[in-house]
Amino acid sequence: MSKAKTLSQMTTVEEVLETVAEFDREAHSFYVDLVPKVSKNIRYIVEDLARSELQHIIKLRELAQSQELAGHLKDAILRPEADRRFSDAIQAPELGDNPDDQEVLAYALAREQVAIEEYSELAANTPPGPLHEVFSFLANEESKHKSDLEALYYQICLLYTSPSPRDHLAHLVCRLLLENGGGGGG
Repeated sequence: MSKAKTLSQMTTVEEVLETVAEFDREAHSFYVDLVPKVSKNIRYIVEDLARSELQHIIKLRELAQSQELAGHLKDAILRPEADRRFSDAIQAPELGDNPDDQEVLAYALAREQVAIEEYSELAANTPPGPLHEVFSFLANEESKHKSDLEALYYQICLLYTSPSPRDHLAHLVCRLLLENGGGGGG
């Protein structure tokens, strides 16, 4: 591998912390704005996600300002392979004033998966110490969030095959269990 290519795969601890903090700030803002718009069926999980993102922001700020890390902010660190997808996920979609539960959960699940990949790779690329501990913690937190979201997703959505005999397992359709308008705001 050429030296230029190796250097292009590097970033600094400070840049990583800024990107991760921006990801969590955007997620927090997105979830806070979403709370009054989602149905009561998923409002509690959106509130929990907003609180968790706020805790991540606080933890990252404390880490960035810590004496232990102060001398290492300019240190080089391998840029995670998931970094581009992670950076793309910073921008939250516009779900409108009456978002569908399934759409909200699908977005949150995708965002959690990208975060798990990014934080896991960052943890793997950092030596033991506070930075490694924070990235490991964040990867575990996002894994818990994803598990909770998956359980809720399958609780709210029912997989069924359509009545046509031509349909195959690959043509399963997800629809909301709640027949009385479940899935919108309210």
